[in-house]
Amino acid sequence: MILHVDMDAFFASVEQRDNPQLKGKPVVVGGNSKRSVVAAASYEAREYGVRSAMPIFMAKQKCSNLCIVPGDMRKYSYESKKIMDIFMAYSPFVEQTSVDEAYIDITGCKRLFGDHTKIIMGIKNKILTERSLTCSIGAAPLRFLAKIASDINKPDGIFIIEKIMVKDFVKNIDIEKIPGVGKKAFEQMKILNIKKLGDIKKFNSSLILKKFGKFGTRLIEYANCIDTTPIGQNAKRKSISSESTLSEDTNEIEIIKKYLLSHSNAVGKDLRKKKKLTNIVSIKLKFSDFSQVTRQKVVNTPISSTQSIYRETLALLEKIKIKKKIRLVGVNVALLDKEIGHFQMELQNEVHEKIEKWEKVDKAIDSISEKFGNSIIKNAALKHQTNPRR
Repeated sequence: MILHVDMDAFFASVEQRDNPQLKGKPVVVGGNSKRSVVAAASYEAREYGVRSAMPIFMAKQKCSNLCIVPGDMRKYSYESKKIMDIFMAYSPFVEQTSVDEAYIDITGCKRLFGDHTKIIMGIKNKILTERSLTCSIGAAPLRFLAKIASDINKPDGIFIIEKIMVKDFVKNIDIEKIPGVGKKAFEQMKILNIKKLGDIKKFNSSLILKKFGKFGTRLIEYANCIDTTPIGQNAKRKSISSESTLSEDTNEIEIIKKYLLSHSNAVGKDLRKKKKLTNIVSIKLKFSDFSQVTRQKVVNTPISSTQSIYRETLALLEKIKIKKKIRLVGVNVALLDKEIGHFQMELQNEVHEKIEKWEKVDKAIDSISEKFGNSIIKNAALKHQTNPRR
């Protein structure tokens, strides 16, 4: 049995707990400028139609008595760690997927803590008594079903899918509720008249794979009640990203390039700290109307230097026709399993020397920044720009 625990309106709930005057009121966590967005919304605010990622100005229009609280990530991270410690007391197999969500594999824990209903209630009671917060828990024999189940009775709810229920439940799940089904996939499914997960089985596997690629394999497995994804305490991070909302919408290419350089530096620094390389670089641009576009490139030689990543982002930028002003710029890189040293042994000497040259420069900068702060040394092109939000 696998549990998926989702804290209820986590950031906003922490603020309501710490400030009794906010209890029962519509609260959002976020900035108060015209460019700010909602980081989290209390359930009272959600009743007005306020949602996460909504611009603050729009949230104010929906709810005139909205309480806006600045976020405190240090406090939320502290709370998150305390909650994860509670999970670890019940099982060694805990996989934290975000600051307020985690999977717990409680298979074999019955002798210690009782059946899964007792474990679920034990976890909920501990979070309530020790942290004064509520959570919603889904339980199922399959990981993806646990995730879906945790959303059914929110907030402060429980939903358990017993083994005997799995086949019928899987057959009748609305397809848009499946983790990983985005807008594009959903539109394609509407064309194929796929409304429920069970509808996947009506089609030949080759067609599903052709239409949905790698995700098609997962859909076929889910429809056949298969999910072998393990729950691991130390699940590997597969990518690194850095993005920020611009202080003002712009279509000035040189300004966009500066942001790309800043984010290339941020993800490159993180790569080097982890002693990792990447061979997939992508950029994200969000426009003034909140539509967005992403572009991705596979590079022949694995890289980690800021200049190499930046060069690839510029090549991707050239492929995008910018017809509207841009409000957000982001860079993402995929992590390769091998560390830098492994690749250096495999690369040809000439290529190795070029990579090593840039690595030495970057490592020197990283070391200085580590000692004296990020603002002490900066690329000349970024001297008037603040560090990107991650």
